[in-house]
Amino acid sequence: MAYLLLLHLIAAVAAPGLVKVLRTKAFPVLALVPGIAFGWLLFVGADVRAGHGPAEHTMWVPGLGLDLDFRVTTLSWVLGLLVSGVGALVLLYCTWYFDDDDPSLWRFTSVFTAFAGAMLGLVLTDNLLILYVFWELTTVFSYLLIGHNPASSTNRRAAMQSLIVTTVGGLAMLIGVIALGVRHSYSISVLLADPPPLDSITIAGILLLLIGALSKSALVPFHFWLPGAMAAPTPVSAYLHAAAMVKAGVYLVALFAPAYASMPGWQVMTLGLGLFTMLVGGWHAIRQHDIKLLLAYGTVSQLGFMIAIAGLGTKTAALAALALIISHGLFKSTLFLTVGVIDKSTGTRDVRELSGVGRALLPLAIPATLAGLSMAGIVPLAGFVAKESAMDALAKAAEGGGLGPAAYGWVAVVALVAGSVLTVAYTARFLWGAFATKPGVARTAVTMPHPGFIAVPVLLGVGCLLVGVLAPLESEWLMPYAASVPTGETPASLALWHGLTLPLLLSTLAIAVGVGLFAIRDLVGRAQSFVPPLIDGERGYVRALRGLERGAVGTTALTQRGSLPIYLAAILLVFIALPGVTALARGGVQTVRLWDTPAQAVVGVIMLAAAVLVLFTRRRLTSVMLVGATGYGLSMLFILHGAPDLAITQMLVETVALVVMVLTLRRLPTKFTRHPHSPARTWRIGLGVATGVSVAAIALVSAGARRRLPVSADFPAEAYSFGHGQNVVNVTLVDIRAWDTLGEVSVLVAAATGIASLIFVRTRSTRLAPARAQQPPSGTSGRGRWLLGGHTVRKEKRSVIFEVVTRLIFHIMIAVSLYLLFSGHNEPGGGFAGGLVAGLALVVRYLAGGRHELDEAAPFDAGLVVGLGLLVVTLSALAPLAFGGTILESTVLDLALPPWGEVHIVTSVFFDVGVYLIVVGMMLDAVRSLGTGIDRQTEQEQGDEQTRQHEGTTR
Repeated sequence: MAYLLLLHLIAAVAAPGLVKVLRTKAFPVLALVPGIAFGWLLFVGADVRAGHGPAEHTMWVPGLGLDLDFRVTTLSWVLGLLVSGVGALVLLYCTWYFDDDDPSLWRFTSVFTAFAGAMLGLVLTDNLLILYVFWELTTVFSYLLIGHNPASSTNRRAAMQSLIVTTVGGLAMLIGVIALGVRHSYSISVLLADPPPLDSITIAGILLLLIGALSKSALVPFHFWLPGAMAAPTPVSAYLHAAAMVKAGVYLVALFAPAYASMPGWQVMTLGLGLFTMLVGGWHAIRQHDIKLLLAYGTVSQLGFMIAIAGLGTKTAALAALALIISHGLFKSTLFLTVGVIDKSTGTRDVRELSGVGRALLPLAIPATLAGLSMAGIVPLAGFVAKESAMDALAKAAEGGGLGPAAYGWVAVVALVAGSVLTVAYTARFLWGAFATKPGVARTAVTMPHPGFIAVPVLLGVGCLLVGVLAPLESEWLMPYAASVPTGETPASLALWHGLTLPLLLSTLAIAVGVGLFAIRDLVGRAQSFVPPLIDGERGYVRALRGLERGAVGTTALTQRGSLPIYLAAILLVFIALPGVTALARGGVQTVRLWDTPAQAVVGVIMLAAAVLVLFTRRRLTSVMLVGATGYGLSMLFILHGAPDLAITQMLVETVALVVMVLTLRRLPTKFTRHPHSPARTWRIGLGVATGVSVAAIALVSAGARRRLPVSADFPAEAYSFGHGQNVVNVTLVDIRAWDTLGEVSVLVAAATGIASLIFVRTRSTRLAPARAQQPPSGTSGRGRWLLGGHTVRKEKRSVIFEVVTRLIFHIMIAVSLYLLFSGHNEPGGGFAGGLVAGLALVVRYLAGGRHELDEAAPFDAGLVVGLGLLVVTLSALAPLAFGGTILESTVLDLALPPWGEVHIVTSVFFDVGVYLIVVGMMLDAVRSLGTGIDRQTEQEQGDEQTRQHEGTTR
């Protein structure tokens, strides 16, 4: 099963390339992927029916209970067949729906295939955490599919609305997942096989799962997002809103109903809201003029129906729920695909404009009529069988008192009949509106579609008939799920005829009243205009968003004052109030040894003196140099403690910080504004002292609080035996704690992007024309070029000694950076330190020759280097999986190279190379932003000033 999901991932990645070559002919190729999943599920069907479906278990993060567990049960088998089968057919349908020149085709194919894989993973997984991951992936992919046309405000608004609503439900679901997992288990099979006692945490967890399910399946009050999502292309609606995404909530309810249907609050949220949603959706559907929007509200109604029956928690209801899921997937996908053909062939979906389409598109009208009759529950179609079984389940639950007082049960039956009446009415409206010849309406011009365009709706429409006729055979395959439900009697087999029963009478009544309701549709439409909306979830959504925006604006205005000192003070105050006060109150400081050698005391005194002198200097540059002295002093302390790796890194980081601050100072006044008696100055001094005391207290208390041997005690041996290196620090970074490093380099990438975005709003690119093409400025000579870009600097700003020294040391610095990179596994150094040295070499080139010299030294885009580094890091982390290893696992490659003999290369060096590239790219981005960018701004300001002076002189 994991390989099926991997196949979807590979297809999603390859889809843009296929589209570039094949255009719309790529769809049949991509359809093979869910087709293969469909074939595999058919192959294992006999095992699933026998009760021993396939299962897979792969440990991933056992400490969190996050394992790759997959299991095929009858429920997941049915949903998997629906997801993969309809997915493959819809992809085939897309071959004729889209045009070859559609510019977003590459994105659509990739996202659609990825969505199909995520949905398949959702129904096959046996782990709650993994289920949530797939759950949110379907949310993100559906957002991208609904917003297929980003140029359309309607698409963007609908996509954002669906994302927000389903994400809010997903967050509630996540809390429930964690509550159940921490309290009991993350294994779904464990939670179902041995349901835990229904304490308050368990009940809350299950109810939170239901909130996620209801939001995903568009039940009241979350129902409004689904009609808005009809802005998506029709194939998206046919798949996501008929066979896949909205079924996720139904699946979740059906999954947990056997064990938790008797839980307090369950019936209210499933049966109650489900039947209410059925009525609300049907009421809206019978008044729609857009046949696609009509189907959307009909889908809302049908989803409420399915949730209500799936949530009953009896054997008969379980069988009916699966039959409903199958029939709904078949008839609703048929009808949505039919709408797509009509829209493409006529250019409209308005029932007031469509006339005579049924005769012109008879091969389409026949399967669409079969699907519509199935939706209305007409014999002998699949919808009739499913609805009969559902009514029987609800009637038995009402008779047996499973729904509380008898009155409540029969109210539910009446609600179901009323919902069925509306279903028949809007089905008739759809078939009449789409295909009938209407008096007084001109015959609609129809462009005959490609036969392949109609083939998929025909196939699915015929399926509605076959599933109904073969109901007894269908029942045999679905019965194992019903048998897993402990409540209720064994249901009768699905069939077209059970005799003259109450469900049959109720169905007949619903059909008759529904047809009558359609016959007086004009009168009903006028009556509806006087009836206020039953519930307007969208208006509540808009109001909630506006309130949130107003609150955010008010909070931002209150807290974001545009003052860095205020922001820093807020951070420090929280630091002092929480960990600082806690450390001071805890106490427990052990004996403190002030120093090991007198040299440490000397360095400490120097650092303290530099820190104190910062308070008394008025020059910004002097203060920067003094702050740098404290950092270099710390580096010296590391050396005296025997930590060369830390010393090198600290020294290089301090140097980079010094350079960045000096570059920034060019845009600031030379001196601080002095206010000797300012209350703010007193406040800052007090805050600084309190912060220092808090840091010292935390350091002393945490150092004295250890009671066990640290895990790092085993690092030296593990670094050599598993990491194949003698430098414990570097092996820790690239092997033992490589996950931490991966997160840190991601932060570096974000920092590099942030630096550029803070300086430049429009673009981060500051590449200039080659220095060779630049003419020397007036007053300079092109002779004596020690550097390629040196001649672009004005004569009075050039330093020949600096240029000569730069030319001598640049290549040495690059060589040293590479030495630190490749020797770091066994000697002090590593990719981070090497990247900083290479970055400082570029800084030296910039300082000596200006921005043109920097571009000569690094004639490439900084973002490209950063991205390449992140790619190398990621690939080196994932590469071991291809050889049967684990993520970030290291090994030794022994190579026999004649010039050098036998060479041993540890694979983690490639991870270090990625870190090296990220740091170099970050340094280049920083210098180009704070150096080149500020230079250009300064020159532009000087040019504007000279222009103003010239204009003033002219006047």
